[in-house]
Amino acid sequence: MNPGMLYAALAFLAWGLFPLYFKVFKSIPSQEILAHRMAWSLLFLGAVLLWRRQWAWLGAVARQPRVLAGFAASALLLSTNWGIYIWAVNHDRVVDASLGYFINPLVNMVLGFLLLKERMRPVQWAAAALAAAGVAWLTWLVGHPPWISLALGLTFGFYGLLRKTASLGALEGLSLETMLLFPFAAGYLLWLAQAGQSAFDDAGRLSQVLLALSGPITAIPLLMFAAAARRLSLSLLGLMQYIVPSMQLLLGVWLYHEPFGVSRLIGFALIWSGLALYSAEAALRGWRRPV
Repeated sequence: MNPGMLYAALAFLAWGLFPLYFKVFKSIPSQEILAHRMAWSLLFLGAVLLWRRQWAWLGAVARQPRVLAGFAASALLLSTNWGIYIWAVNHDRVVDASLGYFINPLVNMVLGFLLLKERMRPVQWAAAALAAAGVAWLTWLVGHPPWISLALGLTFGFYGLLRKTASLGALEGLSLETMLLFPFAAGYLLWLAQAGQSAFDDAGRLSQVLLALSGPITAIPLLMFAAAARRLSLSLLGLMQYIVPSMQLLLGVWLYHEPFGVSRLIGFALIWSGLALYSAEAALRGWRRPV
């Protein structure tokens, strides 16, 4: 088994359960949760680097402006994705967030085809067309562009592309991204504390502990995803990412009772049909391949 598939599966299972985690902080503003997530992630990653004595790469990266610029771009995409997702979960838009991650694999396949010259077989094109039809149907139902879904799908798609082509490994790359984000997060949290507007200070002890744990809870799945992105094609990575929105959709509908009528079901059924076609074709090719 390709280790990348295991890393991807574990990362996507963790992300699929994220609504349960972020709902705990519904009384805390989304931007403050985001800042804590950035800050605690760097502290956790810094501890990992210290334990592994893995600092030599920092000096080399500091002398490479193009590498720094690339990771600044990926850090911006990552923080934007985090912020929109947190806002969506805490404003009862989990189903909309799940649509964003149904869109994301389509973005991955298109980016892989256009920018990385990955070839797509006819059945894969048919699967992508079915999924695209489902997304178009859901967009038409809303009556306006679904900005939450589109923003989540696009930001994470381009983030995956940048990480796949990055020169640093999973741990080093994520550490550099959080280093670049940390000054903004720390500055914002200090300003909130000085202004007496920190919701974290007024939260219960359990919420404070869980928010502090956002470091490992955030970093570990991202490390696994980054490791998977370097081992798998974008099209296969896109296929496996359907784990995330499927879990989030179930949580949004069954646990949080968000609206999901027959009209929406038609759109999601088209997407699932594309996934089934893509999966069957991949499984058949794997079965036919000589051992």
